[in-house]
Amino acid sequence: MRYFSGTLMRYSGDFWGGLAAMLVALPAAIAFGVTVYSTISPQYAAFGALTGILGAMALGLVAPTFGGTDRLISAPCAPAAAVLAAFAISMTQQGVAAEDIVLMMTVLGLLTGLLQVLLGFLGIGRLIKYIPYPVVSGYLSGVGLIIIGSQIPKFAGAPPGSAWLEVLLAPQQWDWRGLVIGGVTVLAMSLAGKVTKSVPSTIIGIGAGILAFLAIGATDPALFQLDGNPLVIGELGRVGRGYLGVISDRWDQIGALQLAQVGGLVGSALTLAALLSIDTLKTCVVLDQLTRSQHDSDRELVAQGLANVVSSGIGGMPGAGTMGASMVNLNSGAQTRLSGVVEGMLTLLAALALGMFVAWVPVAALSGVLIVVGIRMIDTDPLRFLESTSTVIDFSVVLVVVGVALSVGLIAASAAGVVLSIMLFLREQVGGAVLRRRSCVSERTSTWYRPEHEMRILEVKGQSAVIFELQGSLFFGTAQQLYRLLEPELPTASFMILDMQRVQSVDVTAAHTLKRVSDALAERQVPIILSTVRERLPNGRNLREFLELSGLEGDGKQLIYLPTLQAAIEWVEARILSASGDVVKEEDAPPLELHEIELFRGSKPDTLTDLEACLEKRSVKAGETIFSRGERGDELFLIRKGQVRVMGYIGRSNALKHIATYGRGDFVGGLAFLDRYPRTNDAIAITDCDMYVLSIEKFDLLAEQHKRIAFVLLAKLARMLAIRLRHTNNELSILQDN
Repeated sequence: MRYFSGTLMRYSGDFWGGLAAMLVALPAAIAFGVTVYSTISPQYAAFGALTGILGAMALGLVAPTFGGTDRLISAPCAPAAAVLAAFAISMTQQGVAAEDIVLMMTVLGLLTGLLQVLLGFLGIGRLIKYIPYPVVSGYLSGVGLIIIGSQIPKFAGAPPGSAWLEVLLAPQQWDWRGLVIGGVTVLAMSLAGKVTKSVPSTIIGIGAGILAFLAIGATDPALFQLDGNPLVIGELGRVGRGYLGVISDRWDQIGALQLAQVGGLVGSALTLAALLSIDTLKTCVVLDQLTRSQHDSDRELVAQGLANVVSSGIGGMPGAGTMGASMVNLNSGAQTRLSGVVEGMLTLLAALALGMFVAWVPVAALSGVLIVVGIRMIDTDPLRFLESTSTVIDFSVVLVVVGVALSVGLIAASAAGVVLSIMLFLREQVGGAVLRRRSCVSERTSTWYRPEHEMRILEVKGQSAVIFELQGSLFFGTAQQLYRLLEPELPTASFMILDMQRVQSVDVTAAHTLKRVSDALAERQVPIILSTVRERLPNGRNLREFLELSGLEGDGKQLIYLPTLQAAIEWVEARILSASGDVVKEEDAPPLELHEIELFRGSKPDTLTDLEACLEKRSVKAGETIFSRGERGDELFLIRKGQVRVMGYIGRSNALKHIATYGRGDFVGGLAFLDRYPRTNDAIAITDCDMYVLSIEKFDLLAEQHKRIAFVLLAKLARMLAIRLRHTNNELSILQDN
């Protein structure tokens, strides 16, 4: 029972939502149809009203049936009216016959729907949302101004074919009756929201316009006749052989069209498909935000395309998911897609029941409605761009799109806006810095903590080993900047590291620049190391594969790829120390004696003798754990031979990360040995290790018997830890400064 009650309430909400949406969508659809077809000839105004009704019906029934967005209402819309009206005006100015214009608009609607279906199947729906906002804003404002301009002659009751500027400059052409009806309609729509929210402003506006017409008709009985009445739409379908005759003739003529004629419509169809798709998906996004749902962009495009094919096929107008009707639908309690189907069915019933009533709707009232719609389409938000010099250029994109839309056409406006946006994007990319930080190996050591004498060698020899941490997009616009950064180092660098961790994209021009740098260094036998070269960039490209195909193939000697910047620094350090001749190769060196370990270098022999008696010699196999996090820090480990890696637990996830590597002559476990707290890291033998181990018990015993020896040990241990800390602080300062 509870399920039945909930289902009934849901379907009841869909019915009332669909009814409210129909009351908004149907008058607007009639107005759009009249706007488009009256540009062909005044005789086609009534025919246009019928195409608007049929479009609202077809879109309302088909789009929600195949689409997946709940509460979305599809109907003829302002962008469709603007594009079709501009197309019809252009055809009329070229002297094309009215019947042929109707035929071409039918084909245009069919192509638009098919292109939307294709865009949906190709997955383009997810990409349409990336059209720049200034382009969309300028386009919508341009469409709004075009709609206003197209309605001014009808609003003023001027003769058919009059231009809006001509009408404004010639008051003698004005018909005071149209001005009164249109003015009352605009005023009523503007004030409707302040009076009531339950009745759509479109209904209030048209109702006020009809009342104004009736009041004027009381003084002129001739206005109550349909034939020859210029103030009303007239009987639906009355044009030539009638509506059915026009449709049947239209389908016969489509088969006779040549491929070149159809191909000439593809540009307009693509523009219209993009506009209707943007309008639909924008409405879907708003519905998602209000209802916490998630629409399928590609599925919705396919559904809208099928609906436009059906609508155009039966002689209706194409359209899109409309914001106004969808919001009314949502606010009236709609829950599912069924509300859209209800809207389509009620549109058909209303057209059948009120067909004669529609014939009496004043043309000036519909013009007033569209003028208000056009005004509301004008996006004033970009005016805020004028408040800052950094966004003035973005505002210029909006102005250019509006200007081109008004002077040339909507297709050219779209192209101009996209081209300008691309140019602005390139300007920002070219102006961005490709270098995040420059340093050298003497300033940035690896995670390998080396003995003090090796650190001194690296401080001197590492100054000519340069590190460039690159960032952003490396492409033709920044390639010259990249070369200017690297060129001064080519004559003097002994090693060059290019870290690519923060690089977002690389094109062929930038890769060629890196090849030039590599070739220049190769002439001096200087290695170049590319670190953190990702196999998958944000754009999906395998960066290493791309660089190798561009001629940057790693050979292990001249051009080396390494996984991290730390690994690259470690590789350079090893080469510098090896070239110095002061470092013995690990595999050839015997285990160190106590006096050879860095911590005790320079100590007196008797001190070392007493200390060595307290030490335990211990061997650890490669891969074995020396100590683990949480254990007592009761032992100090002096490395006689081998390598030890310390792993730390980082962040809330406690992920293991390589902290440092210690080698022959160094020590590990010093902090916990001093403060007696549990260990915070893990120490693992990388290779077989020989060690001296000093336990805290032996140290305490040594301190009781030989206080001076214990003091010397603690002093030397503290000094070594201080050296490590100082070096870490220096590196942190470099990172913060950059």
